[in-house]
Formats: sequence, structure tokens, C-alpha cells
Amino acid sequence: MDTQISWVIYEKPSLYPLDLNAKIKTRINELVKLLSVTDENSEIYKVNHHQERDIKLSEDTKNVVLFALQMAEKTNGALEPTIYPVLREWGFTTGKYQIPDETKIRDLLNYVDYRKVSLKENQIYLPDGMQIDLGAVAKGYIGDEIIKILKANNISSALINLGGNVQLLGTKPNGDLWNIGLKSPNSQDYIGILRLADCAIVTSGNYERYFIGEDNKRYWHILDGKTGKPADKHINSVTIVTKQGKLGDALSTALFVMGVDEAINYWK
Repeated sequence: MDTQISWVIYEKPSLYPLDLNAKIKTRINELVKLLSVTDENSEIYKVNHHQERDIKLSEDTKNVVLFALQMAEKTNGALEPTIYPVLREWGFTTGKYQIPDETKIRDLLNYVDYRKVSLKENQIYLPDGMQIDLGAVAKGYIGDEIIKILKANNISSALINLGGNVQLLGTKPNGDLWNIGLKSPNSQDYIGILRLADCAIVTSGNYERYFIGEDNKRYWHILDGKTGKPADKHINSVTIVTKQGKLGDALSTALFVMGVDEAINYWK
């Protein structure tokens, strides 16, 4: 989960509090430490490894888990927060990339089903063997939290880049719309420019996190929860424009998994 802030542009830099960037970075680090699947001290790691039988989640973690489960329900599992055991087997969280055999994938899919996650108030319970990954919504949630901090400090013009997630607060300082380039999934060129204000722009694609297998085929990190394999329905990338970063994050992944026809029907 690449959550390092790339840049923030303020309306009147001379007027905003000197510690505002520090506040933002502190909030980012706080959320990453809660939501990381690889940090042994994170809440999600403890949930996944059952270090405690009944884990009481912080308000932030509860909110992200709840939202992920709600979006899983709304997308009929196209967004699948319990895909983590399969994702790890492919090596996308460890860097030890491999193509799992069919039997291993089928075995791991027995632990993939968002409907089996129990969340009551701040208490979460997973069946043995099931693990969750909030990577498909966490970055959007973090972007939304940054926007809250900026608004609380009377900032009305800002651009936040979290790598694949761009969030805009208001317009440019001069009142113009922001120009956001959409990168081509097949080259270093841009396929278009979006002129927008006060929204989130989130892209998911098959061209950034991938590996080339021994069969010389490309395998990417967006997995279909029904097959346990990279979602491959003739889409290279999906870009969502919406008010909430977390919603854009969830939908960019879910619609990629759905494929063109189902994604268009969902949008309608």
C-alpha cells in the first residue's frame, strides 16, 4: 500500500500552519500502522494471525472494514476483502512471485468469502484460515482523512497525490479547474486530461504491480475472488471520479474485476 504523499498545494502557503504537513504525515503513518497486512504490530495483522481471540478494533479500522464489507456486498464480491491468502500465495505482498498450482488456489478459495466476516460494533471475528486485506479501500480512506485535515485548517485549494489516487480540494488557487492526466496503460503517454475540481480520481490497472511468469505471461495483483487468479476481462485500467476517495478506490478495483459489460451495467 503506497501511501506516501507526493505533494500538497495550498491556496495561500504563507497563511497555513507550519505544522500542517507534519499533521498530515502523522495521520498517514497512524492509519498505515493500523491497516497494514505486513506490519506485525498492526490491528489487521493481529486479526489475520489471531494473536487475540476477540479483537476490538479502533474506530478507524472498524470504519474501513465496515466500508469494505458494504462495498463487497454492493458489488456482489467483485471487491473481495478476504482475498488476502490468495494474494499472498501469488507473492504480491511478499515479493516472492509465483504462479500457484490449481489445487492450491482451490484450497485457498475455501477461505475467501466476505459474508463470513463478523463485525459487531468494534469486535471482529474471522473463521480460522480467513484473512482480510483492506488495500482496495485504505488509500482512498487515507485521502479522505487528509481532506478533512485540510478543511479543518481552513484550506480550500489542494491537490493530494497518493500514487494512483488523486484527491482535489476545491479548484486551483486562481479558480481554474485542475488538469489531471490519465496515463495510458500501454505506454508512457497520456490518453486524456480530466479538468476537475473538488473530487477524487482513482485508477486501478494491470500495468504497475505485476510480474512475468516462467510462461512469459504477465500476472497482475488485482485478483478475481471467484477464480483466485488475476482478473482478466479485457480491461487494462479503470478510472473512477467521485466525491469520496474510499468509494473511488473500491469501485476502481471492483469494476476492473467485473469486466466491461458488467461494469457499465453497474455504473448505469
